[in-house]
Formats: sequence, C-alpha cells, structure tokens
Amino acid sequence: MPTPLAVLYLFGGVIWLLMGGDLLIRGSISLSQKAGVPPLVVGLTVVAFGTSAPELVVSLRAALTGYPDLSIANVVGSNIANVLLVVGLPAIVYPMTCNQPGARKDAAVMVGVSVLFFALCTLGELGRPAGLALLAAFGLFLLYALQASMAEQSWEDESEEWERGLGLPRTSTMIATFLVLGTLALPLGADLLVRGAVSLADALGVASSVVGLTFVALGTSLPELATTLVAAFKREAALAVGNVIGSNMVNLLAIMGITAAVSPAPIPIPAGFLSLNLPLMVAAAATLAWAIHRRGVVGRRMGALLLASYLVFVVVLL
Repeated sequence: MPTPLAVLYLFGGVIWLLMGGDLLIRGSISLSQKAGVPPLVVGLTVVAFGTSAPELVVSLRAALTGYPDLSIANVVGSNIANVLLVVGLPAIVYPMTCNQPGARKDAAVMVGVSVLFFALCTLGELGRPAGLALLAAFGLFLLYALQASMAEQSWEDESEEWERGLGLPRTSTMIATFLVLGTLALPLGADLLVRGAVSLADALGVASSVVGLTFVALGTSLPELATTLVAAFKREAALAVGNVIGSNMVNLLAIMGITAAVSPAPIPIPAGFLSLNLPLMVAAAATLAWAIHRRGVVGRRMGALLLASYLVFVVVLL
C-alpha cells in the first residue's frame, strides 16, 4: 500500500511545481516587457520553457540523483498525457478547433520530432552526444517557429492575448518577488515529487519508470490541462492546442536534450519503452496531426477516444 508520506510528497510536489511555474512565467513576461523584448521572442523562449518548467526540473532532479529512468519516463508520459488527456478531456467539453495558420505544419513537425526521439532511443541509451543533437534540433525549431510566427501574428496581437489570459505584475518589486518565489518553488516541488515517486514505486512494487509515466507525468502536465480546460469553456481552444504541440516539442528536444547533456551517466531506455510507451507517444502525436490536417478540429468523439486510450494506458501500466 502507498505510504501516507509518499502521497504527501507527490501532492506537495505538484502544488509547488504549479505555483512556481505560474509565478516564474508571469514574472518573466513582465520583465521582458519592461526590457522591450518583443512578445513574440518571449513566447518562443520564456513561455515555452515556463510551461515545461515542471518537466525540466523534475527530469534534471531525477537524473542527477540517480533515477535516470524516472527522467525519461516523466517526459514521455507527459507527452502522452498532453495529447490523450489534455486534448481529449477538453474536447469532450467543447470541440477543440485547430484551424489557426500554421497548425498543420506545426503538428507535422511534432510528429517528426517524436519519430526522431524514438530513433535515438533505439540506441539503448541517451548520452551526451544525443543530448547535444536534441538541443541542436531545438535551435532549428526555434528559428522555424520564429519565422513562422512573424508571418502569421503581430507582436501587438500576441501581447494583448497574454494580457487577457494572465495577471501580470506591474511594479519592479512585484516582478522581482514573482521571479524569486518561482525560482525557489520549482526545485522544491521537483525534490518532493521525485521523493514521492520513488517511495510510491517501492510501496507498489513497480519500477520508478511506471510511476514516472503515470503519477509524475500527470502532475507535470497539470498546467497544460488546466489551461486547455479553461480555453475549452471559453471557446478559445485554438491557442491551447498550439500550446500542447509546442510543449511536446520542447519536452523532447529541450528538456531531454538538457537532461541527457548534463546527466553524469547516459540515460538508459527502460524496459518496455520501445515496444509500448514510445510507439504510443508517436501514435498519439500522429493522431492529433491527422485530426488537424483532415478536419481542423478535435470533436467530442475523438476526444472520448483519446481519453479512453489514456485510461487504458494507465490501467495497463499499473
């Protein structure tokens, strides 16, 4: 049976990660605005890393403390949850429109990135060379995204979008407070979440990678889930689907790239990943890309199918 302390660590870690990521991203956007950095550039850097900050700190913490399988399980599980759960559940509430300019290209790139990551994992481990290759690919992705965004959306439009969606601090004191508290909360949440995951795996008698694919991945995907649910209720799902696509690419290229590059030892690919988890991650990405390409919308039936697939996946693992 799971120990109360393990459950407490998990919930505490998720809360601190949510709070830290939220404070850090809002403070960073306000600081960038004061510094005169174009919102477009901030969106491709600060916002992208801010929404994936939980995955980054958890994966780094796991790799540096001797649980590398937990780091890759967190990222792969998060990508699976982002498509099957984060898109599937809100689509049941209201069909998720995905017809914004460039959505088809972005979805296709997400599939290509997923296949690239799968191919690297067939080597049996992700060492420093693989990490550097992923980071190089992330640099190319940033250049592509910057060029595409400049052609499709004005800086003023994106800035107004953030103003509507976020409560940004205005004074220098509040900006500094947000940044400091967010920076402190993230590593604390990561430490609690990793401790809880390891304890829960021991209590359940399963590998830590299983807990990483389920409980930890779900915890680090909560920011995306909350954002997408709110967008669905407001009938503004297009931006949320774009965030899911971007988050998945950042997770594989940047988060795993950084983790593999700084890990003391190569990150081994856990048993079963090549036969189940990675193929499911690629299949989920391909399914979302197919829905965007063919209809430009993820309807209620598709949402129900995605959500049911995620529930089956979790049951099979546990």
